[in-house]
Amino acid sequence: MHRTMFDTPVLKTLLRWVSIIILKILGWKTEGEIPRDLKKCVMIAAPHTSNWDLPFTLMTAFALNAKVYWMGKEQIFKPPYRGLMMWMGGIPVDRSQSTNMVQASIDAIQGNDQLFLIVPPEGTRSKVTYWKTGFYHIAQGAGVPILMGFLDFKRKASGIAGTYVTTGDIEVDMNYIKSIYAPISGKKSDQFN
Repeated sequence: MHRTMFDTPVLKTLLRWVSIIILKILGWKTEGEIPRDLKKCVMIAAPHTSNWDLPFTLMTAFALNAKVYWMGKEQIFKPPYRGLMMWMGGIPVDRSQSTNMVQASIDAIQGNDQLFLIVPPEGTRSKVTYWKTGFYHIAQGAGVPILMGFLDFKRKASGIAGTYVTTGDIEVDMNYIKSIYAPISGKKSDQFN
């Protein structure tokens, strides 16, 4: 995978402390923790209802000392922002083409010693009535757990709600995962079911 701000010596430590301070000033707290032995996972970032989700997610990642990569729509990677977005851990996704992003993600996870790949299950900031299952198929195919990250704007809390190992029964697994997120409020809570 490409180098990111999470790899940049000195700056990553500075950004971690800046993130912790900003979250504290804004009244946010981080909850949960990443298991120390976890090296690879698919991380859900939910709910995804606002442009503010990215900076809060990245600050939370720094606060939890997690090196993350995240998927974003190709449009936000257009010049002159492409280099910055990639350095921030972004991976552009062209949603207009039918590329096999699931298999490419599985290959990337299996080909790295350590990789936390953030995938927003809604696939958009707009209101949706169902979650896309790409994150599930990536975790299942790569044989890695799902790390359940969250941003709760109502409580001003962000962090990790736990890990989940898929069973292969997508209906049971998705119902359980969604139940964890049921009480969480996104910035635009009316857009999250």
